[in-house]
Amino acid sequence: MKLQQIVQKLNAELQIAAFGPDPAFSRLIPAVYDQVNFEWKSAFEEEFSKLFNGLMIKGAPETKRVFLAVFPTDYVLEQFIAQSSEGDLLFMHHPLLMECGDPQGRWGEGFVPIKEMYIKLMKEKQLSCYTCHIPLDYHPNLGISMAIANQLNAKVVDGILPGSVNNQDLVLICTIENLNSNELIERLKKIFDLPYIDFEGQALEEISKIAIVAGCGDKVHWMQEAEKKGVQAYISGEIHCHINNEYGRERYDQIKEYASESSMSLIGVSHSASEYLVKKTLIKDWFEENLGVETVLIPQEKWWL
Repeated sequence: MKLQQIVQKLNAELQIAAFGPDPAFSRLIPAVYDQVNFEWKSAFEEEFSKLFNGLMIKGAPETKRVFLAVFPTDYVLEQFIAQSSEGDLLFMHHPLLMECGDPQGRWGEGFVPIKEMYIKLMKEKQLSCYTCHIPLDYHPNLGISMAIANQLNAKVVDGILPGSVNNQDLVLICTIENLNSNELIERLKKIFDLPYIDFEGQALEEISKIAIVAGCGDKVHWMQEAEKKGVQAYISGEIHCHINNEYGRERYDQIKEYASESSMSLIGVSHSASEYLVKKTLIKDWFEENLGVETVLIPQEKWWL
């Protein structure tokens, strides 16, 4: 299939232009790449360098397969470069690696640039790379939190933080079949293929109303708003920031203080795992059903990074 057709379909479905410059990566990409003296504007597509979503690297005009991943870890990029053929496309959620840290191990370094050698290798092999952040977070059908709700058989009944483009909520509030905290944790570990989760707050015997926000949900005011709406369990990629700097430690302490007083179970399933789920379910199905393109999944070597 023509790369141009795939990009046009993605741009339209995800409303890339309507969302404008990505609030996070319009700041982070210049900051991270300028720090290592990398000429990112010449390396990436012109439109991407304005919106920070969309086609990031343009390869050969014909695409046979679309590879699906979440963060550009060294492992993910090495797998893509090794397994791909000229013209293949890598579709990720983040254009930068985010080391969020491990609740039972090493704290992360925050946002890390893609190594220049991988960008060079992708260009030499005429591979393409497309990333989408905020537009996917807010998508009504392909959203990263919606994918989690689907896997939990949860019914969306309310929300928090409606988007300016489509009025879709970033945080989903859902009802689920009644279960306790331990049962919910075991279900989440199975869904996300995790050896352990991050947990704060209360272990509850009855949970029938949950909040879901994939990615960074470690924001006290979001948690407070969910609690006001009767939520009993708050599920996110991150309930704690484990980034090894002053910002990370401050955020960690804020959640610790809030959790000591909260009535909710706070459950973290890792930033990357929470955002990968949509790739292996809704996004994979969308490519195959709407474009008839073969997809290849590239899970990370480790979810807690």
